[in-house]
Amino acid sequence: MISKAILGKKIGMTQIFTDTGEALPVTVVEAGPCIVVQKRTIEKDGYNAIQVGYEDIKERKLNKPLQGQFKSRQLPFKRYLKEFKIEDIDKYNVGDEIKVDIFQPGDKVDVTGTSKGKGFAGTIKRWNFRRGPMSHGSKFHRIVGSIGAAGVTKVFKGSKGPGRKGAKKVTVQNLEVVKVDPDKNLLILKGSVPGPKKTLLFIKNSVKSGN
Repeated sequence: MISKAILGKKIGMTQIFTDTGEALPVTVVEAGPCIVVQKRTIEKDGYNAIQVGYEDIKERKLNKPLQGQFKSRQLPFKRYLKEFKIEDIDKYNVGDEIKVDIFQPGDKVDVTGTSKGKGFAGTIKRWNFRRGPMSHGSKFHRIVGSIGAAGVTKVFKGSKGPGRKGAKKVTVQNLEVVKVDPDKNLLILKGSVPGPKKTLLFIKNSVKSGN
């Protein structure tokens, strides 16, 4: 169960140096501020959660139902909406802001985003298949090879073949929070996160570290 979470955007990667001179590869994330748009309760909806909005947007760029959702609660219009199943929703009210200072240096987080799209790729690039001999009359170089089975006239589901590479939902677990800058809404994470710059990220407390 999530105890704290926030939405953010990837700014890019850099490196910082520790007091001992060690270089750490880090990712800079602009996280929040997010605003609580709606609360879900067991009594009304069958589960506990909060819906949060992130990144300001002009009213005309939203459809009528979304405009009404923000107007009815007298909230600023937001581009992204996402629900978090939070353990303790009683500490949140509609209109509350969730800022980056919910995390502290040393915390472990899981980061979910969409990986970079690599376009159409063959099996060697997509699945690390080995190629065939490149000389001595061989006609088997980079082709897929046999995809059938003896006596079975079909291709089994899940067979690895050419196709779209990347552009998938990816979660990187147990990333360490190196630094938090509440004034600039920045979260500095050790290591890399999915996607290119400006990718929307969902950052939550790590489910495996016990934080």
